[in-house]
Amino acid sequence: MSAQAIRIEKIQDTQMSFGEVVGKLARVKIKTQEQKELRFIDLFAGLGGIRVGFQQACLELNMKARCVLSSEIKPHAISVYQNNFDDKEIYGDITQIDESSIPDFDYLLAGFPCQAFSAAGKRKGFADIRGTLFFDIVRILKAKKPQGFILENVDGLVTHDDGKTLNTILNELRMLGYKVSWNVLNASDFGVPQNRKRIYIVGHIENDIKLENFQTYKKKIQDIVDESVECNKTEFVNTLLKFYTKEELAGKSIKDRRGGCNNIHSWDIGLKGQITQEQKDLMNILLKKRRMKHWAVKKGIVWMDGMPLTKDEISTFFRHKDLQEMLGDLTTKGYLRYEYPKNIFIESGVKVRKYDSTKEKGYNIVAGKLSFPLSTILAKSDVAPTIVATEIGKIAVATQNGIRNFTIREGLRLFGYPENYNINGISYEKAFDLLGNTVTPPVIKQIAQKLLSN
Repeated sequence: MSAQAIRIEKIQDTQMSFGEVVGKLARVKIKTQEQKELRFIDLFAGLGGIRVGFQQACLELNMKARCVLSSEIKPHAISVYQNNFDDKEIYGDITQIDESSIPDFDYLLAGFPCQAFSAAGKRKGFADIRGTLFFDIVRILKAKKPQGFILENVDGLVTHDDGKTLNTILNELRMLGYKVSWNVLNASDFGVPQNRKRIYIVGHIENDIKLENFQTYKKKIQDIVDESVECNKTEFVNTLLKFYTKEELAGKSIKDRRGGCNNIHSWDIGLKGQITQEQKDLMNILLKKRRMKHWAVKKGIVWMDGMPLTKDEISTFFRHKDLQEMLGDLTTKGYLRYEYPKNIFIESGVKVRKYDSTKEKGYNIVAGKLSFPLSTILAKSDVAPTIVATEIGKIAVATQNGIRNFTIREGLRLFGYPENYNINGISYEKAFDLLGNTVTPPVIKQIAQKLLSN
């Protein structure tokens, strides 16, 4: 007879009322949960975002949880991780971990490397060594056969290779005997003031977990900003404030690309040298006209979004007696570049886009959204765009004191980390490098609650 059956028999012997029996059994169940300790491993741990969310879920469900293995390779990530979790040993390269040496565990957590599937990367998928690290997850799951897992990656995984990559991943996991489900969730629906869509994949050996019907709530930048922080005015910010008020800058992007009325270009503020209003007008119309496909037909090249145009081609939509002098001055100051158009060539069976020196040179805008100290100035009523490691240091916020970058504490709040989590002992740049690649704990918390409640 099981221990719980014996308890039920003892309860019945006391001739309790039905309500008292139900209450007693509920207390027995809670006590059983209190005694059970879930064991998990945290792979590609980074700052431990998945672990934070998983442990928060366990705490709310009155379950004890213990991490029996953590794996991470970045030294500054390991330093922060150990300061927050007191793990004495962090294992390094997952490919070097012998699966038979891993202690038994109940759940595997992994935000496996996303660059191989990300639109921000080259999207090589399994052809990229970082993409093959998924199979180390499979190797460990096959050897240890835990109850379940939570995986996270960029939403680009859904469409990578026309969906074949995701299907391969799901099939591999199902072949191990797991019931697998997935969904793309936006962190902004989970109390994080950032539009951050990611794919979450969960598996359980017995239960089919539906990743839907979550409790959603919203936050904005104003909910995470500390208004008492002083603003150190930089030369770049001072230049911006010569042309715009603090209020006008809120919600603006700063890049030499199209962006509508909420975009500031380098020539709008004379960043590379003062120019005339006529030259600004020329830059603005060239920004649009260089994208038109009929130029590619005329030049005999494969169309690309932003082609160099000759002086004669520019004169068809911008007539001015001093056009050549204007173009020369803009080129000298660095707003324009005089270059050959690019075309598609086949090299070793692979298509590459390179400058075509058989064509006539033309004038092209020196474009880029990361060319300036700041790329975006968020208003307090905004929700941040998806923040990646390469951009996070260039995102600023307009506060009552002026324009400034986010503090590290505000950065942690942008990803939903609790206030008792700290990034100490590393530089500002390294801290935001880690944040740009982290997983948002509030999303994981609700996913884990579904996974653990079945």
